[in-house]
Amino acid sequence: MLKINAFPDFFSRHNFGVRGMLFFLFLPLIFSCRNTKKEASGYSDAFKPVFDKVTAEFTTNRTEQGLRYLDSCMSRISSPNIDDKFRALSFHYVYWKKTKGDAKKALLYADTMLMLANKSVTQKQYVSNYVEANMAIGDACFSMQQFDKAYHHYFEGFRVGKNNLDNRALSDYSYRMGMILYKMGHYKLAAGYFKESYKLCTPTNDPFADFYRQQEVLDNIGLSFKHNNEPDSADLYFDKALDYITKNTDRFKNRIGLIEVAKGVIYGNKAEVLILQGRNKEATDLLRKSIAINLQKGNDNSDAELAEIKLAQLYFDHNQMDELFPLLKALQMQFDSVKNDEAKAEWNRLMSKYYQRKNDFPKSLAYLQTYTNLNDSNTRKLNLLKESNVNEQLANFEKQYQIDNLKNNNKIQGALLYAAIVCVLMAFMIIFLVFRNWRRSKHDVEIVNDLNKQVNLQKANLEKTLEDLKGSSLEKDRILRTVAHDLRNPIGGIASLTLAMEDDDFTPEQKELISLIKETSNNSLELINEILEVTDNGTTKFKKELVDINSLLSKSVELLRFKAAEKEQHIELELLKNPEEIFINREKIWRVISNLISNAIKFSRKNSVIYIRAGDLEKDVEIAIRDHGIGIPDKMKPMIFNMFTEAKRSGTAGEKSFGLGLSICKQIIESHGGKIWFESKPGEGTTFFINLPKPAPGKTTPLKTEHTNVLMT
Repeated sequence: MLKINAFPDFFSRHNFGVRGMLFFLFLPLIFSCRNTKKEASGYSDAFKPVFDKVTAEFTTNRTEQGLRYLDSCMSRISSPNIDDKFRALSFHYVYWKKTKGDAKKALLYADTMLMLANKSVTQKQYVSNYVEANMAIGDACFSMQQFDKAYHHYFEGFRVGKNNLDNRALSDYSYRMGMILYKMGHYKLAAGYFKESYKLCTPTNDPFADFYRQQEVLDNIGLSFKHNNEPDSADLYFDKALDYITKNTDRFKNRIGLIEVAKGVIYGNKAEVLILQGRNKEATDLLRKSIAINLQKGNDNSDAELAEIKLAQLYFDHNQMDELFPLLKALQMQFDSVKNDEAKAEWNRLMSKYYQRKNDFPKSLAYLQTYTNLNDSNTRKLNLLKESNVNEQLANFEKQYQIDNLKNNNKIQGALLYAAIVCVLMAFMIIFLVFRNWRRSKHDVEIVNDLNKQVNLQKANLEKTLEDLKGSSLEKDRILRTVAHDLRNPIGGIASLTLAMEDDDFTPEQKELISLIKETSNNSLELINEILEVTDNGTTKFKKELVDINSLLSKSVELLRFKAAEKEQHIELELLKNPEEIFINREKIWRVISNLISNAIKFSRKNSVIYIRAGDLEKDVEIAIRDHGIGIPDKMKPMIFNMFTEAKRSGTAGEKSFGLGLSICKQIIESHGGKIWFESKPGEGTTFFINLPKPAPGKTTPLKTEHTNVLMT
């Protein structure tokens, strides 16, 4: 219910708690590692009273006064230890992240916290500070929509700290995962993580913060069930949260105002369930109670605005226009002091509906346009999160490892080939010397004949050696294919079994082992597929079918747009005006297109545009992929399609290149009767062209499907 998590911007859409006030509630999350694993004795004697004073200032919303006091005292402490410096940085992080909402500035402090953690003098100190710094970096990156980087730091902190920290650290991690899954729309999984967080949460040095955290998690579980269309379960957890607050109220009589705020938030959430159950009168009463509490100065005004939107919708649904319009006008004035994009978008939607019902269509249209713009902005933020892939970075590391192994194997094969070539050259040199000596002296004919016999014998041996080498290579490929095929079914079976086991009731340790088995199985399957691709390419006939080239290009771009987004790049796609089917192997051509787009991303700079165009020629379909990257030097152009080429360079972000992909692309395109070539200027970019033949007339039927001509990603 309360926002003591690290995602105030993104989770406000679903009424996740109080925003922009209760700073002391945020501190236990940042300090949880310190509170549970390290007593205050980790601070120097000079810093302990400073810590207590600044904490008191933060808990009463006097953060700026607290920071000024902190900076003044730190300048007077002669030899602050690592923990003193680390905690001072964390106070600055909280100030910029929570008070100012400046995640970019907060990230600078979090990065410095991580650098300081690496200077820890004991293992216990290192683990505690390292985990906390990674979680802080992850929270800042998440607010900046840098989801892949955020996931990396969350899991890095969890990986290092899981064997050293207690259940509180695991609870904080589960809380974050629950929040992420909630925003992605996986409400059932989110509820599971929130339940785990509630179960694992252990006391810290701040009992009131622990109490507030627990009632918030109960409310979050209820929200997850509500969005998962389980209103009865949601109602149960909302009642549990209210009952939990009631039982603990006497413990914190000096915080009664904050307790009322918590109730107000739950009232608003519970009212939504009552509406779904048709209990509108009860819902109206709860919403009014929620608004009366949180609309007060210093309370959660943003949550009050969301409750007012719910009440206004209820008025509209029951045609209570006399109550609706004054409520909407009052809400409009509140937006001047409390920014709430969610509530403002819904306010414009309701105003549009109101004027539509009043038959004032010009005003209705104006409000509808404003609503559409605000809603599109909120939807784009949500889509960015849903498109993020928490496992993508780990998968990329595994693929890079596989490519390194293939590269080493190819170097060995190349060395053997070079040795054979040297032997052949030596044989020809010997023949030349023998012939020259025969010309110089006819008297040495007998000697020359003997030498010729020796040379012929060596030549025969070399030919036999080359033949044996070729057979050995074929046998090696056969063995690799056999082993790969034999391993694929049992490993695929293991991966399938892990999928069947995911929904069972296992302990967290068992779930972690099952996840490890699943990941290892999938990675092994990827390696097997790579081996089969290398050994089968050019030797195995593949199945062709009629494939819509527009659909194939769209899907390829869609799958790679996240990769371009990591470098802040944009992809522009121009499809055929008239859809065209060509006779190809879908998987092979998809591999070629994906490889060329990946290369364009790799060798293009940040904020650049990659153009992909499909053209309709008389007998062919032409695909062009153009980037504005570093280009290809003239001396490397003749070698770019060689199997063992040295014409490889690192990408603009340091990405490795192994020189194998373009050779395979060329083999695939030529096996389809097409051709591939490129045009490039160093420093200006490169364009790769693919021509694929159309099927003979009468072999295809027109496609009845709608396409946009240009797709922006």
